[in-house]
Amino acid sequence: MKENETHQTIQIGIHTDRMIRNLAIFCVVFEIFLVLLDAFINYGKYTDIGAIRRFCNIAREDSLASWFGTTQTFMVGLTLWLIALVVKHTSAPKRTVIGWCVIAAFFTYMAVDDGAEIHERLGTAFKSVAKSGDSAGDSSSRMSQILDIFPSYAWQILFAPFFGIMGMFIFIFLWRELNSKTARILIILALSCFVMAVGLDFIEGLDKKHEWNIHTLIRKEYALKKYTVRHFSKSLEEFIEMVGTTLFWVAFLSHFSRLLDNGLRFFHIPPEPSSKP
Repeated sequence: MKENETHQTIQIGIHTDRMIRNLAIFCVVFEIFLVLLDAFINYGKYTDIGAIRRFCNIAREDSLASWFGTTQTFMVGLTLWLIALVVKHTSAPKRTVIGWCVIAAFFTYMAVDDGAEIHERLGTAFKSVAKSGDSAGDSSSRMSQILDIFPSYAWQILFAPFFGIMGMFIFIFLWRELNSKTARILIILALSCFVMAVGLDFIEGLDKKHEWNIHTLIRKEYALKKYTVRHFSKSLEEFIEMVGTTLFWVAFLSHFSRLLDNGLRFFHIPPEPSSKP
């Protein structure tokens, strides 16, 4: 090989818009499939095999739906890290790079949280500490008083402010960074999905006699079982959350493709010339 031979550049054209659109269609269709799988196989008891029904149960953390949701959230985080890497090598201000890194870290955490149930575990721990402190009569009884006032799950006391702040930061930052009208609409819809999912979870944690508990109203109005209403409420919550994640992913992938000018370049580096005669 000649020493003055230049490196070859291989350009591969990718229709990113079509690829992203097909990915979005696949994700939404698969999410609908997961809801139907749960409704017919698990709730409808199409099979008596408990392991299969648990596998299809969209409300369980060890189900196919849980794996898909966690994986999709992780892919959103990975996409955001790639965006941050690309932006870092542009003339963008340092605060812009930091902003993308913050959002990437948040979605990476959300993927870990989905898999390890961090907020539920910490909420349970918070409740245990508060109750034990109340019985012992020490200063942690103040936490117990907060729990007595708050009507839903304990984890929301700890994490709702954090999620709220991150939601506002994501909206403000992305509204400034995303110039596409479509991407901005997707972000608004995605955030709305997450707000609705948290709202459904809040209602799920209410006491059945609480005046805000619409589960009780639905049960009485349509003569439904408690499990039926709670399960399909959870199914709706998980579905909305997955759709919201898909909307985020589509918006970020579209932005990433624009940063790369709708194309990828692969460089072929020839091997070093042999020193043997």
